[in-house]
Amino acid sequence: MTLLIKEILKLKPKNQLVTAKGWVKNFRANKFISINDGSTIQNIQCVMDFENFDDLLIKKINTGASISVNGKLVKSLGSGQDVEILVEDIKIYGESHPEKYPIQPKKHSFEFLRENAHLRIRTTTFSSIMRVRSKLSYAVHKFFQEENFQYVNTPIITSNDAEGAGEMFRVTTLDAKSPPLEKNNVDFKRDFFSKKTHLTVSGQLEAESYALGLGKVYTFGPTFRAENSNTTRHLSEFWMIEPEMAFFDLESNIDLAEKFVKYILNFIIKNCLNDLMFLEERLCNEEKNKPKNERNEMKLIEKLKFVVNNKFERISYSKAFEILKNCSKNKKKKFEFLVNDWGIDFQSEHERYLVEKYFKKPVVIFNYPSKSKAFYMRLNDDETTVAAMDVLFPGIGEIIGGSQREERLNILKNRMNEFDISQNDLWWYTELRRFGTVPHSGFGLGFERIVLFATGISNIRDVIPFPRTPNNALF
Repeated sequence: MTLLIKEILKLKPKNQLVTAKGWVKNFRANKFISINDGSTIQNIQCVMDFENFDDLLIKKINTGASISVNGKLVKSLGSGQDVEILVEDIKIYGESHPEKYPIQPKKHSFEFLRENAHLRIRTTTFSSIMRVRSKLSYAVHKFFQEENFQYVNTPIITSNDAEGAGEMFRVTTLDAKSPPLEKNNVDFKRDFFSKKTHLTVSGQLEAESYALGLGKVYTFGPTFRAENSNTTRHLSEFWMIEPEMAFFDLESNIDLAEKFVKYILNFIIKNCLNDLMFLEERLCNEEKNKPKNERNEMKLIEKLKFVVNNKFERISYSKAFEILKNCSKNKKKKFEFLVNDWGIDFQSEHERYLVEKYFKKPVVIFNYPSKSKAFYMRLNDDETTVAAMDVLFPGIGEIIGGSQREERLNILKNRMNEFDISQNDLWWYTELRRFGTVPHSGFGLGFERIVLFATGISNIRDVIPFPRTPNNALF
């Protein structure tokens, strides 16, 4: 039976015969072949006596070629590995032309690798990122299943705009150049779904309906935003994790969010340590080339443990505002965006200051001004704030956003009117408040954001296999 390289490296060398299959990472001196099959960050060294092999076969062993190696597993005589394979037989599955193969054993820019996204997974950096991503995905499901949540799949095509942003991808079979008109307006009754539809920006509203029958549910699926943004923090297609819980108030919601992120980050610390150590070393080398004022103060694994090992500080928006306002008056500390008027949106620099400088721990801000938050968030008794919360991390700022949902029908309708949200389109959502309404809450976490944080990578396009961004839908 063929073992994964990850499994072979764990064996004790007893001259037993093993078979390793993978892609050639390096071949030097016509003797030492390093191969990797993606199961681990570590390559396995295969030592061959070139005099025992045909010259034509040796010429086919190039970087990127796929091969199978049979031989004895022995204790390595060289440094850098514990075991190695003494090659007895080699089979070439697929050749790789050395002058044409883009992923050579040298440093490539991230931009170059994005242009070769179909092959970038062969690099050590991207294989590490994607193994961490895979383990994080598993940890998400593991956490919620252990907490007795039910996994639900919400629609990808929907007529509901949960965010009220209006920046969505249309889904239609109508002729874009000459759509059927009715009184100079598009006649959506003649469209495929007989109404205006788009790709989902969130599964929250549908998840709420299932929470109000199953108690605790979570979604984990693709979402889409048609924002014309080319920043390092935005994608047009990404994955969202959205739990919804009946009978949960805001405090219970915050408790769950803290427990959740600590669980999944602790999971990768335990299960992806080699990958994290490699990524940390890589990032440390990058930091050396940055000006001192732009360097990250914490190393990658230290940053993850900073979240896992600290109790999250919880403060109201008003308290956070006062802290930041007083800080703005300090001549030694200047924000690019001044904090003067209550009700402003906090910027990333404000959020990072609270986490990294003031409290020196992750921070949860709650009770935000009602005008800056969505219609479905529960209005507090002061009628100026809503029961919303954001979780702030070092280096990245907001990582989770959530709220207690408005369960009171009359107040929900008033909020929908304020935000110009159609009650006709969301009749089913308001009807949930007519039949057995209960306090309930939930939050959202962009999966790529947590992968970004967990790997220390600076551009979100490098933590998803095939990024979708404005003017880019390659592969």
